[in-house]
Amino acid sequence: MGNLRKLDLNLLVTLDALLAEHNVTRAAERLHFSQPTVSVQLARLREIFGDPLLLPGPRGMRPTARAESLREPLRQALEALAGAVAPENPFDPASARHTWTLAATDYAESTLVQPMLPTLRASAPHTRLAVVELVPPRIEKQAEHGQIDLAFHTTEGSPPNLRRRALFTERYVLAGRAGHPRLKRRPTAAQFCALEHVIVSPDGGGFHGVTDTALAAVGLARRVVLSVPHFLFVLSVVANTDLVAMVPERLARQHAALRVVEAPVEVPGYEMSMLWHERSHRDPAHRWLRELIVASL
Repeated sequence: MGNLRKLDLNLLVTLDALLAEHNVTRAAERLHFSQPTVSVQLARLREIFGDPLLLPGPRGMRPTARAESLREPLRQALEALAGAVAPENPFDPASARHTWTLAATDYAESTLVQPMLPTLRASAPHTRLAVVELVPPRIEKQAEHGQIDLAFHTTEGSPPNLRRRALFTERYVLAGRAGHPRLKRRPTAAQFCALEHVIVSPDGGGFHGVTDTALAAVGLARRVVLSVPHFLFVLSVVANTDLVAMVPERLARQHAALRVVEAPVEVPGYEMSMLWHERSHRDPAHRWLRELIVASL
C-alpha cells in the first residue's frame, strides 16, 4: 500500500504503453502525450520502482526483468479497472439469470406478486423468484445485507431508512359466502354486529382489529369467533361457512365464491408500498423489476 500511495493511474497507464511499445516516442503517440511528458513519467516510475524498467538497446528499449514481471499483472489490473468504471450495461431481461427475493405476506403475494408473474416469466424466462415471509422488524436489516431485494408493507410502519414507492390504497369490505342469507344487501350496524366474524391477527390469537376500533368509537361491538394469521385462510373459511370477515377489497374481488358488500361502519384502509435499500436503487436489473411490478397493478 505504501507504493500505491506514490502512484497515480496515469503513471500505470504510461508504464503499460511503454512495456507494449518499447519506445518512448511510440508510447507518447499511443497515449496522445508529448515525448517529454512520457520521459518525465518514465523517470518518476524508475524512482518509484527502484529499477530502470527500460534500458537502451539496438532496436529500441529493452525491459528489465522487473519490468517483464510487471507486464501481465499490470495489463490485467488495468483491464479490470477499465471494466469497473465503464458505463453500466443496460439490463437485458431476455438473457438475464438473476434470482430475486421478495418479502411478502399472503395478501401481497396475491395482489402484487401473482399479477406480475406472467409478464416476468415471459420477459425474463431464465430468472428465478423467491418469495419469503414478511417479518416487519427484520425488513431493514435483510435489505441492507442483500437478503431480500424488495419488501411489500403498509406505508404506515415502514422502516424510514428504506426507499419506498406507494403502490395503491386499499379499503376493507364485508365478505361472506355466495348465497349467504344475511348478505343479500348491506347489513345494518346491528345486523353486522350480530354476524359471526373471522379476524386476521398477524401477531397470532388477537380478537380485536381496526374494525373493532371503528365500532367502539360509535358504541358498538361485533362477535369475533375465529382468529387466524393469514387472509387466504379467511377467504376459504368464509366461502365454506356462514362466518363473515372484513377483508381487503382487492383480495375479496378475486374470489367468485364470495359475496362482497359494503360494511355499515367506516373502517380506515391503508396504503401499500414497495420497499428497497439504497444499495440497489440504481441497479438496472432491480429498477426493471420495480417498474414491472408497478406496470402490473
